[in-house]
Amino acid sequence: MKPILFAAVLLAAPTLAYAQSPGLEDTCALVARNFEMVKAVKVGIVQSFPELKPPGVRMTYSTKMDAAEGDIQDTIECEFETASAPFKLVKFCLGSSTCYSADEKNADRLRRFEEAQSLLAKPN
Repeated sequence: MKPILFAAVLLAAPTLAYAQSPGLEDTCALVARNFEMVKAVKVGIVQSFPELKPPGVRMTYSTKMDAAEGDIQDTIECEFETASAPFKLVKFCLGSSTCYSADEKNADRLRRFEEAQSLLAKPN
């Protein structure tokens, strides 16, 4: 039984957080920070996909800086126009069901998307 458990750990390891595209990842964390209206977010697991079209990032985060690793469960997914700076946000999703983009039909979600783009354009 131990060899099976060991093999499962080896298969799971590559999906853990590895910085593949720090610029994309930092920008997505900034979107989460701005959306939550906090000075910082504690980032948990990060998966970035600079090679996909559109390039994107999926990460867990917490607004509580002292959150234990197991308590970091809020998620955000960000999609960008390009994988290199300047990054242009094209879509972001919080949780698994609420997304914000330029083609959003819901006026409130469209407004939140436009706010996120505006905040990204401003100096930090």
